[in-house]
Amino acid sequence: MKKIFTLLFLSSLLFTSCVNDDDADFDTIGTTFEFTTDFNQSNDFLHRFFFNENIFDSDVVLVYRLESVNNGLDVWEPLPTATIFIDDGNGGDITVLYRFNFTSGDVDVLLESNAFDLVPTSLTNNQTFRVVVVPASFAENTDIDLSDLNEVQSALNLEF
Repeated sequence: MKKIFTLLFLSSLLFTSCVNDDDADFDTIGTTFEFTTDFNQSNDFLHRFFFNENIFDSDVVLVYRLESVNNGLDVWEPLPTATIFIDDGNGGDITVLYRFNFTSGDVDVLLESNAFDLVPTSLTNNQTFRVVVVPASFAENTDIDLSDLNEVQSALNLEF
């Protein structure tokens, strides 16, 4: 009888395996930062945000711009934005585009335009951005719409 219990015990060890359920992904840690800035000639229409600590080289950075507030809810637009076209009043268009780049130590948010002096202050002053740092495995292996800030924050259990 002792041999049967030993045999059952050993066989249960042989046929037991560890499971890594990445669907739950409770080990994914993301970080969110927010800042408000003005874009102008003195800062070359660029804002550099420094991380508190360097992020991992494998991390992915997502940046969103607060486009508006609708019924008390923030509307976040992912960067790079679609090009904004503004009639210059002379039959031409002023183009405005927000984009970003990042390193392990900082993220740059840039405002680009074909006529900086004609860009309205509503697009240059008091611009709020949210930076979300996520592990590369989350960004690569997810069904989450990364262009939707609320969906990303919810999936990472981030509160802001």
